[in-house]
Amino acid sequence: MSTLQTLDRGLRALDIIAQFPTGISVADLARELDVHRAICYRIVSTLEAHSLIARIEDGRIRLGVGAAVLGSCFEPQLNRDGQSLLHSLANTTRATAFISVAQGQDCVVLMVAEPEDTLIRVGYRTGTRHPLDKGAAGIAILAMRPDAASDSEEIKRARKDGYSLTVGQLEHGAIGIASGIALPENLGSATNLERSVGVVAIDGLDTELAAQAVMTTARELERLISA
Repeated sequence: MSTLQTLDRGLRALDIIAQFPTGISVADLARELDVHRAICYRIVSTLEAHSLIARIEDGRIRLGVGAAVLGSCFEPQLNRDGQSLLHSLANTTRATAFISVAQGQDCVVLMVAEPEDTLIRVGYRTGTRHPLDKGAAGIAILAMRPDAASDSEEIKRARKDGYSLTVGQLEHGAIGIASGIALPENLGSATNLERSVGVVAIDGLDTELAAQAVMTTARELERLISA
């Protein structure tokens, strides 16, 4: 059987990177692929150009949001049922509901649902990007990672409570609540991306009700993805 060597290496690289959720260096990836580092850099640059991988602060590489986009095309059941869960969450909390994913040092919105019976809504769109350490969505993702000496008090509290609550970090007056989505390690690369689910509102948010609803939705999404 004839195969394209460059494409084969790129796909193998994605599979290897998926096994290192905290990132892998280009040098280590080159050793895993058994190729010269210069070749590995070209593979990495190509994958990065298509957002399939992303660099983190120390230069290591991880899966990028492009992998999630491919995954969403492969998982119509998850897309449909996930959107249904988001709509239910939005209506229960009377707030904009969302699912976000980590990409390098950023948090990117993958899916959004608006409540049906509210006049004032937060403009949170698919593709919205903000720093991972600002806002409830990113902090909830960071709280899912192992303890680190650099963890902020917000991350520590979110890890203890099971959800993150922030006020005015991304938009004046906006209240955000989010919970991380824990995924089985044996799932495919597209679903190993770090995700969170949450809600955001300008005012009038019942934070106690919203926190419980967000955590319940996170568990439902975990069961949906595992199934």
